[in-house]
Amino acid sequence: MSIVIDLDVELARRKMSVADLAAAIDITPVNVSVLKNGRAKAVRFSTLDAICRVLECQPGDILRWVPDDGADASAHPGAETSA
Repeated sequence: MSIVIDLDVELARRKMSVADLAAAIDITPVNVSVLKNGRAKAVRFSTLDAICRVLECQPGDILRWVPDDGADASAHPGAETSA
């Protein structure tokens, strides 16, 4: 399983730069970049809250779960199966 971070999509929708978001949520641009590029190992709820507040979005707009390749599709409701 993998968590995908769509922060770049939300920033593009709002025409906001990494530096602008970093200043608005009071963290370094490097840390926003690490999150945006999917290299973060964790994110604090307070940071996620601040991102959602500034971007006026939901956590699900920023984070989504994607099953690993080769995962058993029958174990995932709604997943397509090939027969």
